[in-house]
Amino acid sequence: MSALKIGEISKPRFEFRTFGQDFSESAERMARLSNPVPEKVWHRESDEIYIMSRTNDLNNTKIRDGKMDVKAYVQTVDGLEQWDPKLKAEFPISRAQLTEEIFPAFMVELPELTQTEYSFDEFIALIDAHADLQAVNIHKERFGYMVNDTICEVANVLVNGAKIVSINSESTELEDIQKTIKDVKLEGVENINYLQAIKRVIGMKNLPLAN
Repeated sequence: MSALKIGEISKPRFEFRTFGQDFSESAERMARLSNPVPEKVWHRESDEIYIMSRTNDLNNTKIRDGKMDVKAYVQTVDGLEQWDPKLKAEFPISRAQLTEEIFPAFMVELPELTQTEYSFDEFIALIDAHADLQAVNIHKERFGYMVNDTICEVANVLVNGAKIVSINSESTELEDIQKTIKDVKLEGVENINYLQAIKRVIGMKNLPLAN
């Protein structure tokens, strides 16, 4: 097995991720246990838009730097979720791709599409007009680590301006993630993915975060 490298494509990874208000003890342990990582992942910030669907928890859709990225849920093994890239798209997006790939990923009724292609602003207008969809502005400040050969991260996340904190470990190897969870003292903490966390913050799901 070749070692995972941050920023490189691998086979679909499993991941543990959680969200709450304070993971300072686990974050400190993660930083101290980390192997050296490339300087480019020490600290990163990005602005993204996630498309939330009331009827979909299986496809994670986000827009960053004018490009749309959809990851699909594959399976859960020993409490760890596996996600796989499903599609990538750039604006303007064709009516055919909206009809055949993107709106089916949202699992909602297809709106009337009168144009042959849609710009970013026109696409967001479709989302805003749809009763079951919501565009959510996300700002991420991320700090990257590598613990037990798993790609780790601590992130300050703004969900439409509401601040929450995320911490995660991901790898192709389940055992490495489970060891990392134990080493950074996250055993027993709920595994919450981005879809679930955002829905809880915006009130689309009536559930709390991990703390």
